[in-house]
Formats: sequence, structure tokens, C-alpha cells
Amino acid sequence: MSEITELSLALTADDERNIFGGNDSYIKKIEKSLHVEIIDRNGELHIIGDRQGANKASGIIRELVQLSRRGSSIEEQSVDYAISLKEDEEIKDKPVSDNILVDIDKDVICHTISGKPIKPKTLGQKKYIDAIRNNMIVFGLGPAGTGKTYLGMAMAITAFQREEVSRIILTRPAIEAGEKLGFLPGDLQSKVDPYLRPLYDALYQIMGTENFIKNMEKGLIEVAPLAYMRGRTLDNAFIILDEAQNTTPAQMKMFLTRIGFGSKVIITGDASQKDLAPDAKSGLDIAQSVLKGIDDISFCTLTSSDVVRHPLVQKIVKAYEDYEKKAVNKEKKKSIQKLERRSRDGKRE
Repeated sequence: MSEITELSLALTADDERNIFGGNDSYIKKIEKSLHVEIIDRNGELHIIGDRQGANKASGIIRELVQLSRRGSSIEEQSVDYAISLKEDEEIKDKPVSDNILVDIDKDVICHTISGKPIKPKTLGQKKYIDAIRNNMIVFGLGPAGTGKTYLGMAMAITAFQREEVSRIILTRPAIEAGEKLGFLPGDLQSKVDPYLRPLYDALYQIMGTENFIKNMEKGLIEVAPLAYMRGRTLDNAFIILDEAQNTTPAQMKMFLTRIGFGSKVIITGDASQKDLAPDAKSGLDIAQSVLKGIDDISFCTLTSSDVVRHPLVQKIVKAYEDYEKKAVNKEKKKSIQKLERRSRDGKRE
């Protein structure tokens, strides 16, 4: 049986207010995850549990306090991610720095129109942002909610505002759930706009509606379906191709060969959410095989641990990942059994 340990941490009233959460929900989450008991006695936290659990809980709380004292709001995602880092430490038998969340928090990309800072919230997101800074072309791969598009947009707007590029071009293939543009009501623009709505939403939030419309009227910001890129050369631009899993190999090649001097490109996609015909190959899948190893092209894979939406979304993504892995393993097993049967049949003949 593990030895019971009691650790103490002195906290200010402000620290407690920020890190406890509504109805002490954050502290209860730490208690439940690490099997410890946390008691507040006159501004001093007492953490009681086995030595390993108590040390981990103490490390998480100290890091949340550092975040709080930096002026950052403590959210459920921050607590969940701090716990997952400690769990990952146990799985990989590799110590995790108590300053990781603080180091990530320091990397502010820009601010929204309301003044809210936009910054990475996980190690995966931090690596993604660093890759964008250091490479000409970055592929951001991973499930919904990992911030691939939003962080890419923030980087594009920041580069535009600093005059590192002269324009922003945002594009995505107009393919969604098997629907055809011709069957939708309205003119071409009104047919295309719903597919580009997530890109507009991020622009409004970061730039403000008035500033966005002004720059769009000047042609400095362009939001268009991928088909509009054909035959163009895109110099001195920050270009984002979203939902790239829905491109064909020919479309992906066409897009990549449009890139000109002084440009930076982000390509985002989630291979598990293709809306192509069942027998069609994805341009994103082919690009990963063809372009790996080329200098100035980086592939960043985000996972369910990088999901920063509601915690339930992270659980849903993880559940689907597990299900798909089982399905792949089942298919592999069937293929191996089929080959073994053929081999046995061949020997009998």
C-alpha cells in the first residue's frame, strides 16, 4: 500500500478565486483525476494522497497559480490539459516541466477586436505556431477543435498587419456532405459563402467587421473557393487552404504550384472527415506521401489532446479515434488471415 503524504501550499485569496473554479469544480476535477483530497485551511491548501498523486496535484496547482498571476484566465481546458500532461508523464516515464503551461501562455500571436489575446493552449498548438513562423508551407493536420484554422488565421492577420505580406487569400474546396452548388438557391457568391463562413467568422472576430470589409473592398483580403485559384500566381501573400482533405490530388497540385515569391502557406485538414466520393483519393493524403522530407515544408499533426473546445468534444474525438483504430486493426487482421488461407491453399495444391 502506498504511503499517504500531505503537502501544503500557501495561496492568496485571488489565487484561490481564480484556480478553484465555480463551485470548486477545478479543484474537484484534480481530486478525482489524481485520487487525492484537497482541503483549504485559512489560505493554505493541504493535498492528501499517495506520494505520486499528491506531488502531481501540487505541480498542477502551482502551475495554475503562475498562469493566474500572469493575468491569464483559468479555464476548464487549462485544468484538463495540465492533468493530461501529468498523465502523459506517467505513460512515457518522462518528467514534464512545471512551467510548460506558462511557456505556452507567453506566446501571444495577436489580440481580437475586443482585446482578448490569441495564443496556443497546448504543446501541439505551440509547435504548429512555431512551424508556421519557420517554414514557407505548413500542413496542419488533426481533428476538429484543435485550432488549426483559427490559429492559422491569427498568424495570417498578424503578418498582414505587420506588412510582412501585402494580402491574405483564404480558400477551401466547395464540397460538403455530397451537396452540389447547382442545387443551392441564389447566385454563385451566395452559394459559395456558406462553405467559407468559418473563415469569415475568424476574420470578423480578429479584425473587426469594418476593417475586414474595407480591406476586402480593396482586394487585400480575398475569400474564395479553391477553383478560383487556377491559373494564378500568388506572390507576397499569406494563403490558407482550409478543409484540404476534400481536395483531389489534381486540385492540391494546382494549389501548391500557384505559390509565388514572398508567400507563406498554411494547409489544414482532417483526414477523418472527408466528403469526397468513397472511391476518390484525397489530395491531402497524396501530398503527405509526396512532399515529406522537402525543406521549408512542415507537417504538424494535432491530436485529441490538442482539442480546445468543450471538454466533451475532446472525449468525442478520442472515442472516434479509438473506434477507427480498432476498425483499421480489424481490417488488417482480416487481410492477414486471408493471405494465410491463400498460402495454405497454395501449398495443398
